[in-house]
Amino acid sequence: MIGNRKDDHVRHAVDQHRNGAAANDFDAVVFVHHALAGIDSADLDLTTEFAGKHWRAPLFVNGMTGGSPRTGEINRDLAIAAAETGLAIGSGSMSAYFADPSVADSFRVLRQENPHGFVMANLNANATPEKVRRAIDLIEADALQIHLNAVQEIVMPEGDRSFGAWPRQLEAIVVASPVPVIVKEVGFGLSRATILRLRDMGVAVADVGGRGGTNFARIENNRRAAADFSFIEGWGQSTACCLLDATDVTGIDIAASGGIRSPLDCARALALGARATGVAGRFLETLVDEGLDTLIATIQTWLQQLGQIMTVLGAATPADLTRCDLLLTGEVTEFCRLRGIDAAGYARRSQSPNSYPRDPR
Repeated sequence: MIGNRKDDHVRHAVDQHRNGAAANDFDAVVFVHHALAGIDSADLDLTTEFAGKHWRAPLFVNGMTGGSPRTGEINRDLAIAAAETGLAIGSGSMSAYFADPSVADSFRVLRQENPHGFVMANLNANATPEKVRRAIDLIEADALQIHLNAVQEIVMPEGDRSFGAWPRQLEAIVVASPVPVIVKEVGFGLSRATILRLRDMGVAVADVGGRGGTNFARIENNRRAAADFSFIEGWGQSTACCLLDATDVTGIDIAASGGIRSPLDCARALALGARATGVAGRFLETLVDEGLDTLIATIQTWLQQLGQIMTVLGAATPADLTRCDLLLTGEVTEFCRLRGIDAAGYARRSQSPNSYPRDPR
């Protein structure tokens, strides 16, 4: 049953991305072009520090799948692509392994095909300390992702309906985990208050996982016989808005996933304060429809183009993007107004880099 659900998730996720890149709030984040701001490409350094480690680039293959023979094949190819391009990679939810240990290889392959890379295990917030340690050991994980997916669970026909214990369980997971803990949403966003709460629990990274990418409410609604939850498909905050909401939060790294469609979106997310950007749906669709070699070439192109964008903007490092001027428009501006964020301040950052909004690094 779980294996069938994982296969369903892959099929529906790929279908969402086959029609091309849908509009999202990153379109309302525009770089101000300064024609004399460019730097020499030789001065570019894409490395970033994330979860206490140095990464080759501020981009990672976010957790997607595992738990069936088909998804094991997908994880194998994703791991090969990550190893070839030097990207970190996350597992899909490993809960299936605890329900059926025979699917262990569908997750273990992430480490087997990427023996020297940064690999992240993935569990839900109900995980016990014992499961945390077993999941980490299974793939020799460098970090642990805990996904928060209450909205998905509510729409999922066989999903959980009890979430009140999650804060207490997260605290226990942080204590039990021998590796840094990353807490991520699955497409509905993390608010500022949630990120601050996670920081106070000792969580190392908050991946805002905002609206704009793969829509798991839609996926689960498509799996319902009556498809009667369509009204909830627009739930949550976009990734761009989540990053703005987290402005000036210190003591926890911020990652951005959800609606990263291109290298430009990567640059936008980094400029809004993310340390790294995660991509799932776009890479999954490329792999399924066009194959492993095309996925590897696509990732390499993304890294090259991200560097070219940074060169034009005068940003030698990912952190330097937080000093680039941004025009915030449309619904993003309205979000800022309602949340008390100075949207206009982002348009003047290069003039007064020490003024609001402050560089979160």
